[in-house]
Amino acid sequence: MRAILAQAEWELSVSELPVSEVLPALLDALAQSPQVLLAAPTGAGKSTWLPLQLLKKAHLPGRIIMLEPRRLAARNVAQRLAELLGEQPAGTVGYRMRGENCCGPSTRLEVVTEGILTRMLQRDPMLEGISLVILDEFHERSLQADLALALLLDVQQGLRDDLKILLMSATLDNDRLRQLLPEAPFIASEGRSFPVIRRYASLNQQQRFEEAVAREVAQLLREEPGSLLLFLPGVAEIERVKRELESRVSEDVDLSPLYGALSLDAQRRAILPAPEGRRKVVLATNIAETSLTIEGIRLVVDSALERSAQFDVRSGVTRLQTQRISQASMIQRAGRAGRLEPGICLHLLPQEQAARAASQSEPEILNSDLSSLQIDLLQWGCHDASQLSWLDAPPVRSLRAANDLLMRLGALEENRLNARGRKMAALGSDPRLTAILCAAQDSDAIASAALLVAILEDPPRSGSADLRDALNRPQPHWQRRARQWQQRLNASGGKVNSDLFPSLLAAGFADRLAQRRGESARYQLANGIGAMLDEQDGLSRNEWLIAPTLLQGASAADARILMALPVEIATLRQQCPELVTPRIDVEWDEEKGTLRAWKRERVGALVLKAQPQARPEPEILHPAMLRWVREKGLGVLGWTPEAQQLRLRLHCAAEWLPEEAWPRLDDESLLDSLEQWLLPEMGSVRDLKGLQSVSLVSALLHLLTWSQRQRLDTVLPTHYTVPTGSRLPIRYAVDKPPALAVRIQEMFGEAQNPTVAEGRIPLVLELLSPAQRPLQITRDLAAFWRGAYPEVQKEMKGRYPKHPWPDDPANALPTRRTKKFSS
Repeated sequence: MRAILAQAEWELSVSELPVSEVLPALLDALAQSPQVLLAAPTGAGKSTWLPLQLLKKAHLPGRIIMLEPRRLAARNVAQRLAELLGEQPAGTVGYRMRGENCCGPSTRLEVVTEGILTRMLQRDPMLEGISLVILDEFHERSLQADLALALLLDVQQGLRDDLKILLMSATLDNDRLRQLLPEAPFIASEGRSFPVIRRYASLNQQQRFEEAVAREVAQLLREEPGSLLLFLPGVAEIERVKRELESRVSEDVDLSPLYGALSLDAQRRAILPAPEGRRKVVLATNIAETSLTIEGIRLVVDSALERSAQFDVRSGVTRLQTQRISQASMIQRAGRAGRLEPGICLHLLPQEQAARAASQSEPEILNSDLSSLQIDLLQWGCHDASQLSWLDAPPVRSLRAANDLLMRLGALEENRLNARGRKMAALGSDPRLTAILCAAQDSDAIASAALLVAILEDPPRSGSADLRDALNRPQPHWQRRARQWQQRLNASGGKVNSDLFPSLLAAGFADRLAQRRGESARYQLANGIGAMLDEQDGLSRNEWLIAPTLLQGASAADARILMALPVEIATLRQQCPELVTPRIDVEWDEEKGTLRAWKRERVGALVLKAQPQARPEPEILHPAMLRWVREKGLGVLGWTPEAQQLRLRLHCAAEWLPEEAWPRLDDESLLDSLEQWLLPEMGSVRDLKGLQSVSLVSALLHLLTWSQRQRLDTVLPTHYTVPTGSRLPIRYAVDKPPALAVRIQEMFGEAQNPTVAEGRIPLVLELLSPAQRPLQITRDLAAFWRGAYPEVQKEMKGRYPKHPWPDDPANALPTRRTKKFSS
C-alpha cells in the first residue's frame, strides 16, 4: 500500500515540477546525442524527480550513475528518490560515498560522490552495465567533476560510444561548454512558479561584520514570517553571527549551523523543518547552495561571500581567502527562498557591485593541489594532460609541482607510476596519505597507519593541535574508517603502536618536518617555509615536529600549524635514514670576504649537522657552487657588457627569428641549465674570484650549436661597419630596436638605415657630432636628410667649421676627417 500511495503522489506531482515540461525534449536528446546539457533552476525537480523519469522512460539497458558534489546532498537526494518509490535506499535507488556503500543487487540508480565516480572509472574504464552518467550541480566546477568529465569524454571517444553524459545545473557556463561540446543539445527548463524578490543592502561599515549581518537578519525576521537561511563564508563567521543573533531574535527562533565539518547527523538535523509553532535560522556555508531542500525556508540572507582555497605551488600549502561570490552563486542562493513558496532574498551588497561580479565561479582546477589529479591521470595511462578534453586545462606549473611531490613520495620512476605508485593510486585517497599506508609493512604498522590516515582524512576542527590527543583517544568514526583501511590492505589483527607514528607520518610528510627557531613557537619546515603555533600551545616546547596539517593565512608570513606530532630527531633519523641527504654547500663569508665550503647533513632545508671543509675536490665543490648560484641568482657572476649583449642578442633572435630553435636565456632557464653552460667553464675555479672571472660569453655559447653560432654572428652581429670602414658596436636591448651610435659625417651618402635579422629589423641611428655628442636619433635616415638636417647643419657649421656639412648629405662622400685634412 505504501508503494502504491508513493507512486500516486509521485505521478500527481509531475505537473507541478517545471522540469516535467522539458522531459520529452530531454528524452529525445539523450536518444540522439552522447552528451546533453540541462539548465534547470532551483526547485525544478532535476535532482529529486527527473532521474526516476529517466530510469522509467529513457529505455536505458544499464544503470544510471548520478554524481553529487557533497556527501550530505548525495545521501539526501538518494533518500528522497527512494521515498518517491516507496522504498528505502539500497533498493532501486542507492548511494555510495567514502566509507559507506548503500547499494543492493537491484539498484539501478546510484547517487555517488565525486571521488567514487573516479574510482569506478579507474577500476572499469568500460563502465560495464552503466548507460548514463549524470553530473549534477556542474556549475560548482569542482576538481573531481572536471576530471570525471574529461575521463568520461575519453571513454566515449575510445571505448563506449553508447555511453550517455548529462550535465545539469541551475546555471551552466554555456559559452565554455559550447566550446568543449559543440554538438551537445542544450535544454532549458523554466523555474518554479514561486517568485523570489531579490533585495540588496550595504552593511554598516562602522559595525563589526557579525554585528552588521545579525542586525539585517533580525530586522528581516521581524518584518517577514517563515524560516531563514543565512549564507556566510566560513565556520568562524557562523559562530560569531550565531552569538550575535542569540540576543536579537525572539524565543521562538532556533539557530542551526550547517557546514561540511559537521557530522552527517548534525547536518541532517539542520535541514529538518522547524517544530510546529517555531521558526528556524540556518547559518550555512555554500554547502546549502545546491541539492538540499531545507524545509520551511522562505527567507534568504546572502552575505555574498565565500571562503576559497588557493593552493600555493611554491610552499605546497593551501591558503584560504574570503572573496565575493559569482552571479551564478547569487542566483543559486536566491533560489533557496523559492523552493516551496514565494520568498525574499536579501543580498548584503549594493546592487551595482552584484552586477559587476564574475558571471561564474572560478573552477577549482586552476587553484588546487593537483597531486591527486596527477596520480589519477597517470593511473589512467595519460602522461600528458593535454591528451584529454578539459573545460579548463590544469595549469602546467601545478602539474609540475604535483609530479615533484609524487617523486618525493616514491610513486614515480621516469615519470611513470612504479609498483608503489600503482598501489597508492589504487587506494584512491590523497597521495600523501596513501604513501603512509604503503609504508606500513606488517600488521601492527598497517593498524597504526590506518588510524593515522583516518584521522588526517577527517581531522578534528577544534581542540589541541597535538596529534597524539586524537591518536590516543580515537573517535568511533576514525576507528571505523581505520578498520576499512585495514580491510583494503588485507591486514587485520594488528595493534596500534605509537612508536611507529613518526616514521609513518614522515613517509607522507617528510617536507613538513619542522625545527623550532630559538625559544619561540615559530618553526622552520623542511620545505623551506615558516610555520607557527600559538605561543601558549604546549607543543611549542618540542624542538622537532612533523606538521601534516597546515593553513596559510591571508596575510601572515608563516603558515599556521593546525596539527602536529612531536618527534625525536635521532630516533627518526635511525628509522628513516633515507630522509637525510649529505652534501657540500658553499656560502659567502662576510668577515673573510670569500666562499666557504661546508659538509652538511640535511632534511630538505633543515640542517642536522654541519662540518667546515678545507679544500673539497672540484667534483664536489663545483656542484655546490652551482647550488649557491641558484640560491643567490645570476647577479653573483661576472657579467661583462659583452656577455650581457650576447644574452640580449639571443633574446632578440628568439623574437625576430622564431623559425630557429634558439635557447631560452631568461634567468629561470639559465639557472635551471647551469650544468650545461657554466660548469664546462669552471675547470680551474676554486673560489668566488675564480667564479666571477669565468668568461660568460664562452659559457653561454655552450647553449648554441655550431650552426646557431654562425647564424647569430651573421644575422645579429655585434658590430656594424659603416661606409668609412669604422667598425662600430650595435647595442641590443629588450623591447627596443637595436641602436648604432655613429658620427653623422660617417653616414653621408647613405639613403636608409642599416638593418639586422636578414633585413627585418632596421637599426636606430644615434647620429653624433664630431665631439661624439648626440645630435639626432632617427629610424628613417632618408627622412632626416630631407627634414631636420638643415637645422642641424646651420647650428653645427658654426660650432664645427673644420668638419664638412654638405647641403646634400644623401649624396655626399662619408668621411672621418676634417675638411683641411680631406683636401
